[in-house]
Amino acid sequence: MTGQATVPPPAPAEAVPTEAEPTGRLARLARLQALQIIIVLAVIVVVFAILKHGSFLTVFNIRGIVQNTSILAVLGVGMTFVIITGGIDLSVGSVLVFSGVVADKAMAVVGGGQGWGSALIGVLVAVGCGLAWGLLNGVLIARAKVPPLIVTLGTLGMALGLAEVITGGVDLRNIPTVMVNTVGFGNIFWQVPTLAVIAAVVIVIGIVALHRTRFGLYTYALGSNPEAGRRSGLNVPRHLIMIYALSGLLAGFAGWLNLAFFQSTTIGGQSTTNLSVIAGTVIGGTSLFGGYGSILGTTIGLFIPTTLQNGFVIIGIQPFWQEVVVGAVLIAAVYVDQQRRAAALRGGKPMLSTWLSQLTTSRQAAPARE
Repeated sequence: MTGQATVPPPAPAEAVPTEAEPTGRLARLARLQALQIIIVLAVIVVVFAILKHGSFLTVFNIRGIVQNTSILAVLGVGMTFVIITGGIDLSVGSVLVFSGVVADKAMAVVGGGQGWGSALIGVLVAVGCGLAWGLLNGVLIARAKVPPLIVTLGTLGMALGLAEVITGGVDLRNIPTVMVNTVGFGNIFWQVPTLAVIAAVVIVIGIVALHRTRFGLYTYALGSNPEAGRRSGLNVPRHLIMIYALSGLLAGFAGWLNLAFFQSTTIGGQSTTNLSVIAGTVIGGTSLFGGYGSILGTTIGLFIPTTLQNGFVIIGIQPFWQEVVVGAVLIAAVYVDQQRRAAALRGGKPMLSTWLSQLTTSRQAAPARE
């Protein structure tokens, strides 16, 4: 015993705030993924507003963007769960079409195709069809061990092909008028569409399920480390089946909403739906490598491909270019996802976050110099 007092080790350097890591509120906001997406979306809106200032920023046009995004957002909730697990679902657009076709046929038989009775039968049939396709995807992926890309690519073709067989390739229009007037084009108040409110309810339920329930916790665990989840008692195959069943169910419900909005089964109009949903989900911060993502980010991210498509129509660009842009946005989203993941692995931040942090640091330092 020497009688000397024990000197505690010095605090690590990382614990001391530095100029490179500003601690103000603006700097914390700059590191939020949602803020970065909003900035990108704002730039797109400003560009189109400058090019067509009299047409783009109108109540009618903004309402149309919100309605189109609402249908994609319902699909995006399920897609977020799927991608967090490290999977993919390419079939959502075709399942939407198939569910709409069968629901249209069912509504035409019940009640002469009119009234809320027919509409309710339609939503039940659409959700049931979507759930069936989702269960098929889940069983083939979880039990038969077929890669998600192959399974959902196959069911994409199967669902769309069966829809064309049922209809002969001709769109059906047996949609109850009350369903169109209330759900498709109705407003809750002022210019707030009923379609957007329904989508908002689905989004809130999805957020609660993902972030506040054991189901969401298991989803993150499955995407981060499936083997660790399995060893901790998680039934991985069953959970995967549930995830793909959820995605299919929401695709079926989106098919019913699609009928209400477009008053048609839109068999040939959903070719880029799956790409738009995947692009919006990845832009919103959900990693294609699994284990990370948020439904709020997906919702904001989905406004980007929808706004781009809407803006191109207004400025007169041919519709064929819309598919080019959606594909380019998807590639860009995957690239950003890779950069974000690489930056996280090396302990840094993506380029946009670094630039925003520097910007907010300079804004905070300006009053001090004055």
